[in-house]
Amino acid sequence: MTEKKSVDISIQDLSKIEGHASLDVKVRNGEVKEVHIKFTDNKRFFTQAIQGRSIDTLSQNVARICGTCSIAHTMCCIEAIENALGITPSPQTQILKKLTMYSLMIRDHALHVYLFSLPDVFGKDSVLDFDEKESKYLKDSFVIKRAGSNLSKVVAGKAVHAPYPQVGSFAQIPKNEDLKALIPELQDARKRVLDVLEVYYHNKIDYSRETIFTGVVGKNFDFLYGKIITSSGLEIPPSEYFNHLEKTVLPYSQAVGYKFDGETYMVGAIARLNLNKSSLHPNTKKDTAKYLKLFPSKNIFHNNIAQAIEILHCIDDSIDIIQKTKFKDEPPIPVIPKQSVGIGVIEAPRGTLYYRLYINSDGTIKEGNIITPTQQNQINMELDIKKVVQENINKLSKEQIQYELEKLIRSYDPCISCATHFLKVNWV
Repeated sequence: MTEKKSVDISIQDLSKIEGHASLDVKVRNGEVKEVHIKFTDNKRFFTQAIQGRSIDTLSQNVARICGTCSIAHTMCCIEAIENALGITPSPQTQILKKLTMYSLMIRDHALHVYLFSLPDVFGKDSVLDFDEKESKYLKDSFVIKRAGSNLSKVVAGKAVHAPYPQVGSFAQIPKNEDLKALIPELQDARKRVLDVLEVYYHNKIDYSRETIFTGVVGKNFDFLYGKIITSSGLEIPPSEYFNHLEKTVLPYSQAVGYKFDGETYMVGAIARLNLNKSSLHPNTKKDTAKYLKLFPSKNIFHNNIAQAIEILHCIDDSIDIIQKTKFKDEPPIPVIPKQSVGIGVIEAPRGTLYYRLYINSDGTIKEGNIITPTQQNQINMELDIKKVVQENINKLSKEQIQYELEKLIRSYDPCISCATHFLKVNWV
């Protein structure tokens, strides 16, 4: 008879993720009783910090929430203010917004796909342990990240805390010759992404579990515009998103969890591919046809493949836009404050980002609500962890289970803040 184990697993400071998190798992008589993933630095009171801020500077204020995906906070904030004030950006501004989001996705996804998750594929602790052949991918990551960063610098002013995007317009319009000069660099990055996709495709890590996937789905796969779609078949406008979210207080974590219509759900690249792969750029679909057959997928590890495919889409569409568009100076749209409520819902690198802003008549913020992707994934992540532990508690060693949990959590690409830590595990 197989012995039924009773153990407590405590992982302090998960490694190769964005921020501080730890994990406690309680197993009694071979059954997983509790799974608590703790986000230990998420509670930074930014919803209180935005109160009294002016809409003229708010998008730059919220960019400081996260150094990794600051552009996503900037763009979502701008969208919320525009919706509140009834501002419709010009077609050129909308294109510049799209390029700005593409630059973020290229840079941010490359960080995760290559530096955080790829060591798991090679069975290495970190990129520092890569051999000569594997180090090729480390060099590739720098090329791809640089391409995304340079695109952001030209279009949005900086790769982090971009200063050009503003409510209704861009403070500075990029020069067409500067954009065209980026094309060879983007094309070089594209070739390298195809190489890493093949590596991930042949890895058989499987963290499958039935769950609901949710995301902003539009006809252009631009991360900015569309309806909220779920894999269960629901379609709602972004303005109704919060009405379907159920806040769940997690007393052991600094973050609040969420359910969607009472069910746990996942947001992120895998959700976007599951729901909207038909809207990818034609060149992306052509060159990733083999990998796209994996989607829709319920294997969370495929979130890594989805991110790599999204990098290709962002590169392909960026090149198209640069080749076909002649940007020119245009006057900014007047921003006239009024008492109003604005909602912004976009797709950040890690999934759906939600802003609701209450604006006073003088253009200051009365109050606001910000819901990040990782908050939305937290409860779903715990259920996936429970499944992995339950399936392996009598099969694998404690060290092997620990490693599987690390790989699973990293597949979500959680963003808690902007730091990484080494891992310490205490088994009681």
